Amino acid sequence: MNIGIFTDTYFPQVSGVATSIKTLRTQLERKGHTVYIFTTTDPDVDKNVYERNVFRFASIPFISFTDRRIAVRGLFHSYQVAKELNLDIVHTQTEFSMGLIGKFVAKALKIPCVHTYHTMYEDYLHYVAKGKLLRPIHVRMMTCSFCEKMSGIVAPSERVLDTLTDYGVKEPITIIPTGVDLDRFREVNNDGIDVRSKYGIAADAPLMLTLSRLAFEKDIDRMIKAFPMIKERVSGVKLLIVGDGPAKESLEAQVKELGLIDDVIFTGEVDNDLVGSFYRTADLFVSTSVSESQGITYIEALASGTKVVSYKSPYTAELLDDPAIGAVFETLEEFTELTVSYLLNPDKYNDPAPLEQKLKSISAAEFGERIVKFYEDSQNYYLKQERPSNPNELN
Repeated sequence: MNIGIFTDTYFPQVSGVATSIKTLRTQLERKGHTVYIFTTTDPDVDKNVYERNVFRFASIPFISFTDRRIAVRGLFHSYQVAKELNLDIVHTQTEFSMGLIGKFVAKALKIPCVHTYHTMYEDYLHYVAKGKLLRPIHVRMMTCSFCEKMSGIVAPSERVLDTLTDYGVKEPITIIPTGVDLDRFREVNNDGIDVRSKYGIAADAPLMLTLSRLAFEKDIDRMIKAFPMIKERVSGVKLLIVGDGPAKESLEAQVKELGLIDDVIFTGEVDNDLVGSFYRTADLFVSTSVSESQGITYIEALASGTKVVSYKSPYTAELLDDPAIGAVFETLEEFTELTVSYLLNPDKYNDPAPLEQKLKSISAAEFGERIVKFYEDSQNYYLKQERPSNPNELN
């Protein structure tokens, strides 16, 4: 198949969506399909550098979310390119600029258009006019409008499926969690960075890690709030916060106010190719975010052999269903107790069998297989929907 992926977010931008698309492209190409990326321009991409099968269209920073971009033109150019490439299917990864262009292209070429719904927008309304302009009802209307006429929709988790169903989306929805390239996170891969040495962390210091965009909806402030209680019970514990974003300044101020400057370390943004070393060097991956819809970082941590403690949601409860893999919490007191238990009793949770079984189900290879099957089902659905009910219409 010739597959066109339309997205506002792509590397070098750092996000779960960009990582998901990179994994998807790799797996599809390994199976012999041809993948073309239609995305936005990026100031960190040299226009003179060739990107294989990547087409970028003029864009500007998104309102109140300036490290993300939206295309300002490219509708007909995208159609011309897609027509020349003889696309078989369009897969949109955004509900905004490039997603709308993707829908137009699919309709004009008379081919199926499918969509992955990545973002729980109700968690992000505060980015637009500080939450005073848009309401949940607007998200519902936008979502239903965009998903209309899709030949298939991918929900990365049960939470997304439930949300789309509650919104009233009628198109067929399939749950397909984003997979992880397990080999990339195995310890045998040496990417040449000694994380503990680089950030002055003792080799025997218990180390908590969180890795994400430092946005307010990630609730990292709750983690920092609980850290003094963990520090009282776990001698020498450190917290490594990897990432960058609009909440960084506020989080740094909170750390200073609590007197934790020597114990909480901010690394800033880290090259995606190096994150495996961060996962592997940590004793525990932690997240206090209540807004995750798929949590790719959780899967990457598990693939690296690092257990995870996360806020309880339908997604995390299913993912972290065995103490040998990780655990979920609902209150900061539970978060503290679980974190302390994992850090002080690492040998208590060392059964490898549950993790191996879990990793098999969330591997990138499994993800690729399920997406290809999803494409085939969506093509069949499209043909049924488009087939004329009156045989005379064929003439």
